[in-house]
Amino acid sequence: MLRSWRVKLKVLLATVTLAILLSWLYLFVGSLEYGRFLLLPPCLGEQPSRHTEREALASRVRRVEEENQQLRLQLSQVQAEGSDGSPQWGASAEDGDPAGGERSNRTACPKQRTVHKCELLHVAIVCAGHNASRDVVTLVKSILFHRKNPLHFHFVTDSVAHQILQTLFQSWIVPSIHVSFYNADDLKAGTCPRFAQSQPSPEVSWIPNKHYSGIYGLMKLTLTKALPSNLSKVIVLDTDITFATDIAELWAVFGKFSDKQVIGLVENQSDWYLGNLWKNHKPWPALGRGFNTGVILLLLDRLRRLGWEQMWRLTAERELMSMFSTSLADQDIFNAVIKQDPALVYRLPCFWNVQLSDHTRSEQCYTEVSDLKVIHWNSPKKLRVKNKHVEFFRNLYLTFLEYDGNLLRRELFGCASLPSPPSDQLQQALEELDEDDPCYDFRRQHLTQHRIHLFFLQYEFLALPNPTDVTLVAQLSMDRLQMLEAICKHWAGPISLALYMSDAEAQQFLRYAQASEVLSARRNVAYHIVYKEGQFYPINLLRNVALANTQTPYVFLTDIDFLPMYGLYDYLRNSIQQLELPQRKAALIVPAFETLHYRLTFPKSKAELLSMLDMGSLYTFRYHVWPKGHAPTDYAKWRTATVPYRVAWQPDFEPYVVVRRDCPKYDQRFVGFGWNKVSHIMELDAQEYELLVLPNAFMIHMPHAPSFDISKFRLSAGYRGCLQTLREEFHQDLSRRYGAAALKYLTAERSL
Repeated sequence: MLRSWRVKLKVLLATVTLAILLSWLYLFVGSLEYGRFLLLPPCLGEQPSRHTEREALASRVRRVEEENQQLRLQLSQVQAEGSDGSPQWGASAEDGDPAGGERSNRTACPKQRTVHKCELLHVAIVCAGHNASRDVVTLVKSILFHRKNPLHFHFVTDSVAHQILQTLFQSWIVPSIHVSFYNADDLKAGTCPRFAQSQPSPEVSWIPNKHYSGIYGLMKLTLTKALPSNLSKVIVLDTDITFATDIAELWAVFGKFSDKQVIGLVENQSDWYLGNLWKNHKPWPALGRGFNTGVILLLLDRLRRLGWEQMWRLTAERELMSMFSTSLADQDIFNAVIKQDPALVYRLPCFWNVQLSDHTRSEQCYTEVSDLKVIHWNSPKKLRVKNKHVEFFRNLYLTFLEYDGNLLRRELFGCASLPSPPSDQLQQALEELDEDDPCYDFRRQHLTQHRIHLFFLQYEFLALPNPTDVTLVAQLSMDRLQMLEAICKHWAGPISLALYMSDAEAQQFLRYAQASEVLSARRNVAYHIVYKEGQFYPINLLRNVALANTQTPYVFLTDIDFLPMYGLYDYLRNSIQQLELPQRKAALIVPAFETLHYRLTFPKSKAELLSMLDMGSLYTFRYHVWPKGHAPTDYAKWRTATVPYRVAWQPDFEPYVVVRRDCPKYDQRFVGFGWNKVSHIMELDAQEYELLVLPNAFMIHMPHAPSFDISKFRLSAGYRGCLQTLREEFHQDLSRRYGAAALKYLTAERSL
């Protein structure tokens, strides 16, 4: 109906315009004819009557004006029919079918229930684990892309998803977004009501569930209890949902509920609940085809008054006596309750939950792209599902999957933003920057708030109570991915990596890691995505993200283009124990070497490495371009050393070290190339760490193309000048923190 009146509107506008043009052309030509007739000589025509011609001209004008008035009248009538639907979203009079009959997607003469543009909309999502946490980000992106209202997301999560999503939203800083978390572990505990005489509040863990969602697939049943008691209504979504419209349209449907309706659902589009999919197929009871719970509208206040918790529990207990378990998790129980009392449900049109599982009737939910509202990837096959238009749906999903989330940090005009202290502090700091400062870009990058997605892939390493365990910590970008497999082959212990990538690159990395036999076999490698923003590589931010999310007492701080010697993981743990590091403050130095050959027969021992060093196939790291960086390691002494030896700090020293996890953080003012490690080692020395060189440990730097930032450092005098300014400011801060003890660093720098 909406499209038809728009088409009619366009036709009438074109007709009016054309009629006006023709009328003026007609009058203009008529006046020319009249003038030409008056100029004819008497012998070629009769002398015209001026009065007659004027009457004819006036008659033509009146006739054209009458036609235009009729067209304007028709146009105003059409505009009046569609005027309710423009600025604010609403639910049409026939959005749902309380009577239960089939309805078309198209509605006649919509009557709108409007949603104010600043009304806060509430969305609840159950999310558990690493994979679901990735999926929910795509869902949230699709909602944020279309939304025009403030939103409050309510996440029921396990501890993994809580950590991931809390960090993501805190670093995302999207205006007019509020996020609350609810512990799923508190909701799933309990026993069957029949045997819980002394336990007043059992929840869902007593319900056997065959669905791949596991215990978390039952959590939506508990939302009346889990969510705040003053929350009256909420939209509930599965994580495999993609929005193709503003969620306010769906929120407006609450206004169409009758006094008895409490749950809004779309009919199930498969034959599951009809019980005819295979021989002896026995589904849970359902009303007709049943309903799908991927998209739910819940009137929480009414449900609480109805005694929802007792209602679904008694129903589930009764049905489980014959069904023994649920097959589709909470959906089975919702349907069993609705079967008992059909008046509870409000039937949503199926375009609010186009279900893309095999053998569904989803194609009946739309005839054109404009009909689509919500796409539900409810098949275990997900993007590989069979559907006539799956290629279109897949492209829509991939658009949001790879969409730059930074672009969604837009303000809602005309609505007061929800309070956000981190955002306010950041804005104040940005306003204090001097845009005329030659180093403005460096200072601006330091203040850039990067989105962070922790544990992007499955991570199952459980830190044992081992006081000597150690995690390899590094950072990388897309151009260093090829190093990951080699490092995993050299290091068997836990690894924490921060990856600097765009949204699209993160998905490329995901596919790369899943396709790699080496990487997919490891579960003790933590990948943390820091999303790209700004012109400099935030190297120390990346290091701090990787460092902060380790779980072992010790960390090996390295770079991604180094391969540790085989067995270094075990050697470091033994060294930590032998040197009694838990009782002392020390940094263990792993000597660094390099090769200029892309193909290298990696030395299996110190003796082999020394032989290769003597033959010229290996070198001490950066001896030819930056000897000061590693010369204090004293490679000559290391050749014959059999026990760890202590070295003193010297200017520009930047070794790779093993330290306690609670060591100082890297200084994030240093971005791009230069002084990012030097400053860290200087602070370790300021805190009186011993610098101990390990006699039988080594690592080798593999060759690669120079980074973009090192090229800028070499080519730009302004870049080098700003780095010097940042160094001086770092010295001043170091002096403020450590007093007179830090003066030696400034003195040493000036003496060079």
